[in-house]
Amino acid sequence: MSAQPQPYYTPEEYLALERAAEYKSEYLDGEIFAMVGTSTQHNVIALNIARRLGNELEDRPCHVYIGDVRVRVAASRLYTYPDVVALCGPQEFADDQKDTLLNPSLIVEVLSPSTEGYDRGEKFAHYWRLPSLTDYVLVAQDRVRVEHFQRQGDGWFVTAFTSLDETLLLPSLGTDLPLAAVYKNVDFPLSPRRSRGGGPFNARPLPAPTPAGFGPRRGPDG
Repeated sequence: MSAQPQPYYTPEEYLALERAAEYKSEYLDGEIFAMVGTSTQHNVIALNIARRLGNELEDRPCHVYIGDVRVRVAASRLYTYPDVVALCGPQEFADDQKDTLLNPSLIVEVLSPSTEGYDRGEKFAHYWRLPSLTDYVLVAQDRVRVEHFQRQGDGWFVTAFTSLDETLLLPSLGTDLPLAAVYKNVDFPLSPRRSRGGGPFNARPLPAPTPAGFGPRRGPDG
């Protein structure tokens, strides 16, 4: 028996449904995918990051959003909800509802076992097509590890941090993100290797990933 074809939705139909829905869904090129809940640990980390950035940027023409603001990647027809989004300067929105952002400078995703592969590869391949995006940050929730992908020309440069004593610099926003602030009140065992460090490692240029053939996450979050 052949599988039933999935219904096709236009972006306008998706937005109409999404704005009336009680739960969030992602959209990719005609298909809608329901999102699932996140863990307490995930929420604590995302809130820590948004709070730190919000406090640091509050006296400047900057904006920080957590979880509930959609981002549209026009080039790949993706509508999605990053964990944390930030930018400085004028905001650009898809329409007068002002709930779908077009020009984030920073996107942060908190990793979980079911979404890490997508956030690290396929989703990043969508995000890098945003002309405004300068910084993409992946944050582990089961250990101290933050990866910072910074746009440099036509490619990306990645740096990983594994010490609570380290600080991630965000020159595009004129601020920084200490790992101690990222993991404040996060309850997990820290091995000596993870809680002590001698600075960033694995700093290397990273070629931009190919955008072809990618789809959104479907599994449960962690």
